[in-house]
Amino acid sequence: MITIRDAVESDIPAIVSFQERMAFETEEISLETQILQKGVKALFDNPLKGKYFVSIDEKRVIATLLITYEWSDWRNRTIFWIQSVFVDPIFRRKGVYRQMYEHIQKLAEKDETVGGIRLYVDRSNSNAQMTYTSLGMNGEHYQVFEWMK
Repeated sequence: MITIRDAVESDIPAIVSFQERMAFETEEISLETQILQKGVKALFDNPLKGKYFVSIDEKRVIATLLITYEWSDWRNRTIFWIQSVFVDPIFRRKGVYRQMYEHIQKLAEKDETVGGIRLYVDRSNSNAQMTYTSLGMNGEHYQVFEWMK
């Protein structure tokens, strides 16, 4: 049975491992482990930055998801941004991400201060795009531009 819960600091090694795997799998990027560990820990040290969730099968972490927060002056509400999603390949196509998304969606629906959920996806990741579309998300309105240092 799969359960979803807020991540705790003892989940940091699993989160770091999954993020390293996700970066390489999706963009062929090798992350610097020390920087990643500090980045993950920063969210536990400052919950205003965001919040991790994990899916557990028995006692093992099988998926991770991060939400960060965007303030929308148009809505006078916070927007949840889903980031850093990784599902262990053994558990893919079994509804794990759907369960995680529905968990986040329920949190957003119950909280009047939350106006919606967004995420970004690499243009070449057609499997993820199909998953997000199947959950009722719409990728037609905005395009993300960035400058990264």
